[in-house]
Amino acid sequence: MSRKFMILAAGLATIGAAPPAQTPATAPAPARAVVPAQLSVEVFAQLPQIEDPALSPDGTRLLARVARNGQMLLALIPLDGKTPPTYYNPGKSDLNWWRWVNDEWAVVGVGRERPVQGQNFYFRRAVSLNVKTAAMAMLADREAAQIADDVIWTARDGTPRLMLAYQGSIYSDSLDFWARVEEFDLATGKSKLVQGPREGVLDWYADRDGVVRMGIGSSLDGRSSRLLYRESADSQVRTVDRTRGADDRMTIPTMFLRDKTKALIIEDDAEGFSALYELDLTSFKRGKQLFATPGYDIGGIVADPTGDGFLGVMVEENRPMTKWIDPAMAALQTRLEARVKGAQVEIASMSRDQSAAVVRFSSPDSPGAWFLFKREGEELLPIANDNSEIGLRRLHPVRTIRYKARDGVEIAAVLTTPKGRSGALPLIVMPHGGPRARDSEVWDWWTQFLADRGYAVIQPNYRGSTGYGTKFMELGEGQWGRAMQDDLDDSVKALAELGIADPKRVCMVGASYGGYAALRAAQRDGDKYRCAISYAGVSDLNRMIRYQSNFLYSKARGDWLRRQASDLKDVSPVNFPASFGIPVLIMHGEEDRVVPIIQSRVMAQKLKSAGKDVTYIVQPLGDHHFSRQQDRLEFLKEMEAFLAKHNPA
Repeated sequence: MSRKFMILAAGLATIGAAPPAQTPATAPAPARAVVPAQLSVEVFAQLPQIEDPALSPDGTRLLARVARNGQMLLALIPLDGKTPPTYYNPGKSDLNWWRWVNDEWAVVGVGRERPVQGQNFYFRRAVSLNVKTAAMAMLADREAAQIADDVIWTARDGTPRLMLAYQGSIYSDSLDFWARVEEFDLATGKSKLVQGPREGVLDWYADRDGVVRMGIGSSLDGRSSRLLYRESADSQVRTVDRTRGADDRMTIPTMFLRDKTKALIIEDDAEGFSALYELDLTSFKRGKQLFATPGYDIGGIVADPTGDGFLGVMVEENRPMTKWIDPAMAALQTRLEARVKGAQVEIASMSRDQSAAVVRFSSPDSPGAWFLFKREGEELLPIANDNSEIGLRRLHPVRTIRYKARDGVEIAAVLTTPKGRSGALPLIVMPHGGPRARDSEVWDWWTQFLADRGYAVIQPNYRGSTGYGTKFMELGEGQWGRAMQDDLDDSVKALAELGIADPKRVCMVGASYGGYAALRAAQRDGDKYRCAISYAGVSDLNRMIRYQSNFLYSKARGDWLRRQASDLKDVSPVNFPASFGIPVLIMHGEEDRVVPIIQSRVMAQKLKSAGKDVTYIVQPLGDHHFSRQQDRLEFLKEMEAFLAKHNPA
């Protein structure tokens, strides 16, 4: 008799150290130069030279994902300018995250898919790393089931201790399916139970002192949730809030404060824009507003390393930034911005005493570079260019415009235009994925490549996008392939009226939901476009519901997807191959775990059977996120050739 199990996310090789190589910490400072008329496709296909750098608490080492031989590896980079980095190759596993525990120990989150009882499961693990000895060990590897990488607390006294929440079973009829919390001493490998599993709870949260204060529980179908809370380690866990429908919202603390009766919470204000508030934990009533940015949502907080409060708030108006509340951090931001005029300055990571920081200087038209900043002497020491060929050179200008959709809704859109060119340009409409996401003024290798080839590129934040308040996001409900699609079409009219784009020379290009929109444009609005390109696009919404049916909370996910259109079949391009009237390029990676490749395979087969002009390319090792340089390069080359044929610049 088979047991009931649930897949939690759509197995594991031990991470081994690769031979050391030349450290990017000694890279020369990037030099400015005249941008050539056209850069090679290989330049734009480069993987980022460094991603998500995390500075050790003592400021002497850096953990980051770096590009090496066309793939991304984890690197431990000493910052003494002498010692070369050590690279860690994850093999077939994904590198999902990494963080420091103390000066000697770090923990890394990895994941890998492996078959269980005929179905693929994605297993997540936390791996301890001793940066002095290179010793590595998976935490709770034998005891853990599918999810075992949720680090909810690290010690603040310098000892290598952390708390890990993990599952003990893949079977949903077992209590061990739900998460327990154990405290691990990384130096000894020993652990002790802190919180046993409770039915429905996969997510636990601890305060700064390591007390498990909160848990979020859900039914297996995801249609109801509850918030569990306790005041102290000696208190009983109790339910303080519930949801029973799609429109219900729970009051969930964002951060516990030193005062045990206080927390921070991010909730909508009266206008429907998220803002930061105090929360009284004795009554779970919202207190005074601490921060808001009018007309936009906030993205989160930057916590004080001591755990006592927050240093700043992450916002994304036309571009992402941190608004520092801490005076010292605000002053540092101002000084750094003065060092490179016009650059976007990101303070990505800091040492414990804030004497050193990893800083990125970039702009929407330049990939930028990473530096180590030392307060003593106000030094900026180069770490790595984001793109080794472009460096700090500025390519094609980017700005935000706003236009009115046909029903009067205002749409913000990011516009990239070829440097030095004007007039009615050939246009690429590029909707973002998600669709609950947004585009902003940041470096984008797709758009800069297309602008380099002579195209204007518009990235509309169509209704349903995030960042512009709950009301704007909810305008997308029921409008997949309809009003959301109209918003994209209306961008062409707006740019034509501004004299920027030629409305007779337009193609739509997108990935994921953006790929869906491109396919929908080819099927619904072929008279408005000359071609369409879909990378990892969804073509059949009902098939997506079936794909998710074995996943945890699938009923709630299915409910949400069904609300996106009154008839999912009617807005699924796969059902209307005969309606396609323009050439289509479809590309998809075999290793995509977000949108299964069958979404593209069936769409391409139906278009070929209908005698349509379709080019279908499979990337055998490609994933959803272009993690391999070879896949980026192939995509850009195929896109360039396809556009040159069907919508030449």
